[in-house]
Order: sequence, then C-alpha cells, then structure tokens
Amino acid sequence: MKAMLLPVLACLLIATSNALAQSAPAAPKGVESDGNHRFWVANLPGGQYMVALDHLTAISRHTYAIPEAGLIVDEVTVDTNGQGLARFYFASPLTEGVNNNAVANLTARAKELTDYAGQRAGTDLHKMVVKKYPETTHARAIEYRLLSADELGALYGSVSSAWTTGRGRVFTIK
Repeated sequence: MKAMLLPVLACLLIATSNALAQSAPAAPKGVESDGNHRFWVANLPGGQYMVALDHLTAISRHTYAIPEAGLIVDEVTVDTNGQGLARFYFASPLTEGVNNNAVANLTARAKELTDYAGQRAGTDLHKMVVKKYPETTHARAIEYRLLSADELGALYGSVSSAWTTGRGRVFTIK
C-alpha cells in the first residue's frame, strides 16, 4: 500500500502544479538578454545552467507520454561533449482539458495537499523536479522543471538561437 502511495502523490503533485500554473495570471515566458559571447546561461526557479556554446553537440525538443503516471512530458534536452545532459521539461496530466467534476475535485484536493506540504517544508514544491527513484534517475542528467509549455518554447528558442548564431545569451525565468 505504501509503495503505491508515492507514485500517486507524485502524479497529484504534478497535476496540481500544472493546475496552479494554469490558474495563475499569465507570467512572462522568460527574459532573454545578451551575455558573455561564449556561453548560454539559463536562470530558472530551480537553479542555473551554463554551457559553453562550443561544447554543445545537440539540442532537441520532444514530447512523450508516461501512461502509468498519467502524464504528457514536453522536454528540451541540451547535450554537450562533456558528461552532463541537461533536461528541461514541462509535464501536464493526460486528463488536461477534460471537463470532469471528479478530475476537478481530485485536482483541487491535490492542490490543497501540495500547498500544505510546501508550507511545512518551506519550499515551492510545484516548481521542483519530480523523481521516482530508481526509475526516473538518469545518470549524469541535470534536470529543470518549467511551469508552462510557453516557457519551455522560449527556452528552446534561446538556446537554439545562441548556438546557431554563436552569440552567448542569458535566458531568465523569474
């Protein structure tokens, strides 16, 4: 019973955080500015990522489903000739867009539980990367969670532009 509780709570946390992000006023997608000409920098709520442009080997944006968790993940990966793979993602519930009172009630209850847990922990849980050990642990992966597909799109545009033009950029989400 306890083994099943963690995945259920993780799904509720993700669904709740996305509901929170959707009900909040529209936030800026991100602010881009000139930076050191050799680097692309991402300042995000979960931390900071910096990479030398000449060390980039591939960037991608792709979407995939995790049916057992009830999620659709939109992800940007930044690969380098070093050891780390940066993953930036936005996760949304498979039920997003479904007009169902049971889903709405479950999401509202999950939001209450997430808010309470966050207050007790003194952190914004809905902004954190969610991992289920050992299944979602990726060796040498650096992960950041974004709160909207628009933020993810802006981030992809920023790193893509920096790499193709050879001009360093600083991308920031407050």
